[in-house]
Amino acid sequence: TMNVEHEISLLVEEIRRLGTKNADGQVSVKFGVLFADEKCANLFEALVGTLKAAKRRKIVTYQGELLLQGVHDNVEIMLLQD
Repeated sequence: TMNVEHEISLLVEEIRRLGTKNADGQVSVKFGVLFADEKCANLFEALVGTLKAAKRRKIVTYQGELLLQGVHDNVEIMLLQD
């Protein structure tokens, strides 16, 4: 079994690495950027699943339920916790 907490902490690191801070100091990244990143591709077997788990735990937020490559590339994934 994969360690969901560990996956989420890696996800948070990657969002910080690839994302940008907005005026409120919140970090966000577009789904397409995350999905296309080579390091993320190697890190996460199921990026979408990790995102869903992080959303359920209120660590990130984004519009919609399921993010699909191409269709949702411009969806902003916002980090809620630092």
